[in-house]
Amino acid sequence: MRLNKYISDTGYCSRREADELIEMGLVTINTKLGKAGDEVEEGDDVRVDRARISNKKNRLIYIALNKATGVTSTTDPDDKSNIIDYINYPKRIFPVGRLDKDSEGLILLTNDGDIVNKILRADNLHEKEYVVSVDKPLDADFIRRMSGGLVILETKTKPCKVRQIGTNKFNIILTQGLNRQIRRMCEALGYRVKSLKRTRIMHIKLEGLRKGQWRYLTTEELDTLMKSIEKSEKTSKFAKPKRIYKRSAVANPPSSPDGAKPTSGNPSAKSVGVAPKAFAKSAHSKGRTQLTTSGKGRSKPTQKPASKASQFHKSK
Repeated sequence: MRLNKYISDTGYCSRREADELIEMGLVTINTKLGKAGDEVEEGDDVRVDRARISNKKNRLIYIALNKATGVTSTTDPDDKSNIIDYINYPKRIFPVGRLDKDSEGLILLTNDGDIVNKILRADNLHEKEYVVSVDKPLDADFIRRMSGGLVILETKTKPCKVRQIGTNKFNIILTQGLNRQIRRMCEALGYRVKSLKRTRIMHIKLEGLRKGQWRYLTTEELDTLMKSIEKSEKTSKFAKPKRIYKRSAVANPPSSPDGAKPTSGNPSAKSVGVAPKAFAKSAHSKGRTQLTTSGKGRSKPTQKPASKASQFHKSK
């Protein structure tokens, strides 16, 4: 197995980030400095920054989160509003792409570095859907020009689907994700975004999750996801490496198989996870429970057999 894939399969980071770690000279194989293209065999001692990693019995995690405004889609622990502390998941995961700090709604998190670029690359035409409110009434010219594409960031956006759903509100479906794209497009037409919510990524929908809640993707969602990205290109020549942030461990890792405590042994139970800290308040409604916790660290517990992907969980 290629060295970068081996690292990403452990859930340590994405494959592209693994390439950066290798280039920085932080990866060794059997005490020798790892190089791009190196192969890893069973029993090899692979280390990142002198800490040994292993992809044995690693369970891939796929989570859908309803992110609140004020949360930053970064793994940087120095950012007090980072999404990792927000969700407080007990194993190393990272967001698939970004959702602006001022925006809310659906974002995926995973430890599967192999799928990240397949989902994100614009050439793969994977849809993302949003509901947007602006500061003044819409007109037909706004819908027409937004749909046809606008010049922002020295490039013209791809044609997209735009539908007015209120006096100041519209629905938009994109297949690309430029930096603050919708906000910049609205600004180009003289409008200011007041609220922006992502409601869908490909076939995965936000419905059923309140702000701060998360759930595992269902078996059906995972099957469809894997089929839809099966022939997708993984990388783009325009891709830029991202900075890697290491998470600190806590003293007492959780003991459940995936580190998140299930509310019931019944696979059909509708329990959900909830973001900790001040972002979420304790509440009970419709059979779901929200918890408030401190969530100051990130643990790396021993891998154990996976629970059913379709079962919902609460964060510790």
